[in-house]
Amino acid sequence: MKIDTALLAASQRSWWDSSAPRVGPYWLQWVWTFLFCAALAVGFTVIGFMLYAQGSPGAWRNMPGWAYWYGKNLVVCLVIGSMIHITFDVLGWLMGGLHRTKTWAPWQRTLFFSGIPLTCSVVGWPLGVSLIGTKTWSLSAMSGNAIAASVLLSLLLTVVFHQFFSIKARQVEAEKREAEAQLRLLQGQIEPHFLFNTLAGVISLIDHEPAKAKQMLQDFTEYLRGSLGQLRSGSTPLAQELELAEHYLRLLGARMDDRLRWHIEVDDAARQVKVPPLLLQPLVENAIHHGLEPQLEGGTVRLSAQLQGRELVLQVSDDGRGLDAPQRPGRKGAGVALRNIRERLLSCYGGQASLDLQPLQPGTRAVLRLPLDVAT
Repeated sequence: MKIDTALLAASQRSWWDSSAPRVGPYWLQWVWTFLFCAALAVGFTVIGFMLYAQGSPGAWRNMPGWAYWYGKNLVVCLVIGSMIHITFDVLGWLMGGLHRTKTWAPWQRTLFFSGIPLTCSVVGWPLGVSLIGTKTWSLSAMSGNAIAASVLLSLLLTVVFHQFFSIKARQVEAEKREAEAQLRLLQGQIEPHFLFNTLAGVISLIDHEPAKAKQMLQDFTEYLRGSLGQLRSGSTPLAQELELAEHYLRLLGARMDDRLRWHIEVDDAARQVKVPPLLLQPLVENAIHHGLEPQLEGGTVRLSAQLQGRELVLQVSDDGRGLDAPQRPGRKGAGVALRNIRERLLSCYGGQASLDLQPLQPGTRAVLRLPLDVAT
């Protein structure tokens, strides 16, 4: 998996939102935990110097002293952070995914996601202290005022981090809503030339082939009803996606005649799997417009879907010009549609879904892999 800026940003967002599917490789989640603990250790080190460096002006300029105490604080923070990280991973595995907490009541989610860090902090603090030496945080060596100040500062730090995480959670939710709004707008856009060409084709057939014109108009009506209806749902059975794709193929077939052929092979079990709406049709459109339509002889589009283990594997292949063919003048490239699909997969499934393009001889194959155990 390629590590780029978009993946890093999405991975970091999924780290803040524990109930969301994880994005990117597993080790990257541990990187965010380490960086957070490293930042937290800075705060504790500063607090420590504020408490114990009073009356020692030279202590603030003692760089080896800063490094020494930062190292000790980092160990304690890493112990607590690792315990929290592992606890969420284990509970998520036992529950079949932390995304299942989205169905809980708000008070249950609050108790769950607040209680685990608090419990791990209570258990991990003395464990981390024992690793760096018990004398470091000996209460007997501290005055009453120092103990009170430590408690107040700890409470203040807890409130600050609670507010910080709350702000990040609201930010993630706002970004999700914005992404959903953009998706709805994108899905609601019907390519103008497709609309006009379809209506022009119906008009041209009315006088000479009224039966064919009627069938073309029926397919177009069903295509519009299906595509607009799916905008109201967050997921749809694959059977409806295939039906929509078949209406689209019939419309293009009426225009291209015998230059366009298609074949659909789908397992019965795969038809019932729910997928994000309008995920398959852009791949079919790319196969026709960029692979088959430019060829005088046209070609064949093949759609297949089957369950492989805990994955749904969708394939759209054609025997057209292939990936290296030059782009047609006046025709937008397939990159925009593919990028939108990958962004939707990242939003719905985290890093557990993929879209790959494979060269064929001749043609191209697009392969979608969707996990079955992640809510869309």
